[in-house]
Amino acid sequence: MNYGILGDDKQSTPERLEKYTGTVDWEYLQPHFDSGALIYVDPSLSLTEVGQALADDNKAAVETWLKSGDLVKPSELHVEWWKKNPETFNALVVSPFVLMQPVQKT
Repeated sequence: MNYGILGDDKQSTPERLEKYTGTVDWEYLQPHFDSGALIYVDPSLSLTEVGQALADDNKAAVETWLKSGDLVKPSELHVEWWKKNPETFNALVVSPFVLMQPVQKT
């Protein structure tokens, strides 16, 4: 299946990935969780690299990350945790999905 980045403009894929990446809180992500479109990206991975793999339909990379647990669909237990322990996330829209990754605290 071929997924795409929002917007059909003249920008390159990396430029569009950057354009559709932002910092959000859980309240922004909740509707995407409710619709089944949210994917958690482990902090060990590059959010942009994962977005690029989805946009390029790189099934091998995505399957590897899914099998290793580096990409997961969040569960209700995750949601409960994030509601009780607010975090900030980086989010990237690769339609129809929204990728999320915790912002690394420095």
